[in-house]
Amino acid sequence: MAKKEKKIFVLDTSVIIYEHNSILNFDEHDIGIPITVLEELDNFKKGNDTKNFEAREFIRLIDKLAKNQMLHHWNPINGKGKGNFKVVMDTGGNGQVDANKVFNEDKADHRILNSALLLQKEEKGKKVILVSKDINLRLKAKALGLISEDYTTGKIQNISSLYTGSKVVEDIDPNMINLLYDKGYCPPGEVLGKEKPMKNHYYILKSGKKSVLAFYNSANGMVEQVEKRNAYGIKPRNAEQAFAIHAVLKPEVKLVSMQGVAGTGKTLIALAAALEQKREYKQIYLARPIVPLSNKDIGYLPGDIKSKLNPYMEPLWDNLKFIQNQYSENDKEYSRITEMVTNEKLVITPLAYIRGRSLSNICFIVDEAQNLTPHEVKTIITRAGENCKIIFTGDIHQIDTPYLDSQSNGLSYIIDRLKDHELYAHITLEKGERSELANLANDLL
Repeated sequence: MAKKEKKIFVLDTSVIIYEHNSILNFDEHDIGIPITVLEELDNFKKGNDTKNFEAREFIRLIDKLAKNQMLHHWNPINGKGKGNFKVVMDTGGNGQVDANKVFNEDKADHRILNSALLLQKEEKGKKVILVSKDINLRLKAKALGLISEDYTTGKIQNISSLYTGSKVVEDIDPNMINLLYDKGYCPPGEVLGKEKPMKNHYYILKSGKKSVLAFYNSANGMVEQVEKRNAYGIKPRNAEQAFAIHAVLKPEVKLVSMQGVAGTGKTLIALAAALEQKREYKQIYLARPIVPLSNKDIGYLPGDIKSKLNPYMEPLWDNLKFIQNQYSENDKEYSRITEMVTNEKLVITPLAYIRGRSLSNICFIVDEAQNLTPHEVKTIITRAGENCKIIFTGDIHQIDTPYLDSQSNGLSYIIDRLKDHELYAHITLEKGERSELANLANDLL
C-alpha cells in the first residue's frame, strides 16, 4: 500500500474563528500557524461574541498542546495518528516572494501569505496548503503559487439535494385520501408503497384533483392528516406554511427549522405559532445574530445601545406588529401582545444577549440562522433545558457574513445532520406570500 503524502496545512485566522479546534481535524498532517494569526486572535479574545469565545478557546488549546515547549519548533498534536504543529514567522527575504511588496501593502493577510511561502521554501519535501474561509485570500495565495483551499469540516457537499422536509406524492388511491379525511391516519405502505418515510416528514398526497396534507408520525408508525390551523390570527396560505405551523405546535417536536427566500413567511409563521401556545412556556424569545453593516462593529452607529440595535431588530418588531394588527385594538389578543412585551413574556433581543443562559420553559426563535456557524448553532441547542422548543429560520442563500456560504452555515448544517430524528422537523418554504412585487423580485431579479 502506497504511503500517503504528508502535507502541511497553514491555518488562517478565519478558520480558527469558525472552529477553534480545527487544528485537530487534519488527520496525520502537520499544521502551521502564522504568528500574525496569534496577533489577530489577541485582538479578538475580549468580548462576548462567538468569535471572541473561539479565539480564547484556541489560545487555551495551543497552550495545552505546547506543554512548555517552544512554539517555533514542531510540536506533536495530541491524539493517535495526529501530526505536528508550530508557529511560523512571516519574514520574507532570501529570495522569497514578499506578499507585502507584491500587493503593495503591509497587512495581516499578506503576512499570513508570507508565512505559508516561508514554509513552502523550508519544507520542500511536503505540499504546503493555505486553509482559509476568506475567498479573496485564497485567490491571492493562488496568485503567488500557493495551493489554497476552504476549510471543509462540517460543510455540506451537495447543497442542491439538501433535505426539504416535504414531498408531493401523485396517483394516490382516492380511498386512502378519503380514509385520511375520515379517520385521520393510515398505514404508510398504503400511500407511500415501499418507500421508508423519514420521521416527521410532510407529504402532499394527490389523486387527480383530490389532495390531502399529511405527515409521518414515527411515534405510532402512521401517516396522519395535517389540518390547516390558524396561529394567532395568521392563516397558512400554502401547504408548506401549514406544515410549519403544525411542526411548531406539535409538542413532541422540540426543534424546528424553516428555510426559504424572503417573503415566504418564515419568521411570521414561527412567531405566530409560538404565540398560539404561549401558555405552554414561561417566555418567548425572538433573537437574531448581529451582522454589522459593512463589517463594522455596532459601536460605529450613533446613540446608546438600544438605538444601535434598533435597526437590526426592526424586522422582528414588524412581524409582531403584523400579527397584532390581525385584531382590532379592542380585542384581548391585541392588548395581550402589548402586555407580554411590557412584562417581558415576549422578548425581542440580539442573539448575543442570551448566550450562556439555560433555556428552560422557553420557546426560542432564532431568526437569520444562516448567519451562524455550525458551532454557534450547536451551542444554542445544547443550552436547551426542560420544556424548551427552539425554532431556527433563515435563507441559506442569503449569507451576510464573509466567512460563511450556503454549504458551511449553521442552518444548512442542522438540516443535513438532524433530518430523520423524532425530535426534529424541517420545512422548506418555497412560495413567496409577501406580495406579487416581492415574488417578481425573487423570481426575475
